[in-house]
Amino acid sequence: MKRKFFGTDGVRGPYDGPVINCAFARRLGAAAARFLRARGTGAGATVLLGRDTRFSGPALEQAVAAGLADAGLAPVSLGVLPTPAVSRAVRVQGAALGVVITASHNPATDNGIKFFGPAGTKLTEEEELGIERELEAGGAPPDGAAGALAPATQADAAGDYIAAVSRLLRPACLEGWRIVLDTANGATCATSPAVLRALGAAVIGLGDAPDGQNINAGVGSEHPERLAAAVRESGARLGVAHDGDGDRCVLCDETGGILDGDEILTVLAVHALRSATLAKDLLVITEQSNLGVDAAVEAAGGRVLRTPVGDRQVSERLLAEGGRLGGESSGHIICAEVSPTGDGLVAALKVIEVMLATGCPLSELRRVLRRFPQRSATLPVKEKPPLESLPALQAAMRGVQAELGAGGRILVRYSGTEPKIRLLVEGADAPQVQACLDRLAAAVREDLPGE
Repeated sequence: MKRKFFGTDGVRGPYDGPVINCAFARRLGAAAARFLRARGTGAGATVLLGRDTRFSGPALEQAVAAGLADAGLAPVSLGVLPTPAVSRAVRVQGAALGVVITASHNPATDNGIKFFGPAGTKLTEEEELGIERELEAGGAPPDGAAGALAPATQADAAGDYIAAVSRLLRPACLEGWRIVLDTANGATCATSPAVLRALGAAVIGLGDAPDGQNINAGVGSEHPERLAAAVRESGARLGVAHDGDGDRCVLCDETGGILDGDEILTVLAVHALRSATLAKDLLVITEQSNLGVDAAVEAAGGRVLRTPVGDRQVSERLLAEGGRLGGESSGHIICAEVSPTGDGLVAALKVIEVMLATGCPLSELRRVLRRFPQRSATLPVKEKPPLESLPALQAAMRGVQAELGAGGRILVRYSGTEPKIRLLVEGADAPQVQACLDRLAAAVREDLPGE
């Protein structure tokens, strides 16, 4: 059975649209609670809810809480809190479930709902299917305005997260460091600067004035241009950018050069291999990552495993293999000895730890990755029919792969959270790679006219 509502990272869409609205959120909360109750969770079990800074967050949070209470569970609000901090709170407080109201890197007009199990991990696809079955069977919520139940506020989760993450590095180790921090006008506006300042850094803030409408608006990990400019202008040691809910990290070296998730993962993996601390000598990445990551890690004596796109896929593979490091080129970095889910702040601190240990600037550390030429494109689509049903695209994919041969690859997939199709081509020759990408894009436009 294919999931109808859940994508690669929860349920997501325009606020007050056909899915992300308060009535649906209440039904979804009740369905999740019934699913848990059917699996043995007792009445009155605690569910922790966090959210980012979108204007729609409070209403959706209350709606989900009302649904959870409809089915006998006890919702507790953590307020505005990064996704990894909610994951930690679920683990530390022994909650039955965690819920985050966020659309991550999407604009403020979107929102979403994602769930974490008692171990602080995202629910599996099978568990999400179970919730969808309950959703279909559940019918309408009780009478009364959706979201009428305002959950109680629990204020200590942010402080606990700040204290725990601050302990990853030695006290005052960042004295004399100037760091530019872009918090995307999102959920990390209070937590990330508090940690960096607690470690002694002078923090220059960007995207740190959320107003409900400006989350990810020209700032954050999707828009690192201002970060790079600020690093150059201020003479900072590095720059750090998060997305709206704080589970991603993009870095900027002291010259203004941007590092994505592939470079961050390669820096961390190669350093750990050289110091014999990489668990199972293993790095887990997704099919989206550059082939240069494999080459660098294997040259250092490690091994690489790839999964489908999605940090949940990475987390599940790490757990199965006994690994501790993995992530995505988008900046979802999982350091499993700290957290089972992506944490942008933890990723930044881990790179800083390498800088402190080696005495090397980030511009030097990043040289460990030599990228294969890679080009990508994202195109809007109205519908998402099976890729194998698209004749022009299938013909183009066969032709491109034959042209690239064994030294190249292509990746074509629909976004799991937006009405888009994503294309990637990688090979030895940059002009050839671009030409192949153009052929794929033309085929998509032939088969799938956009808006």
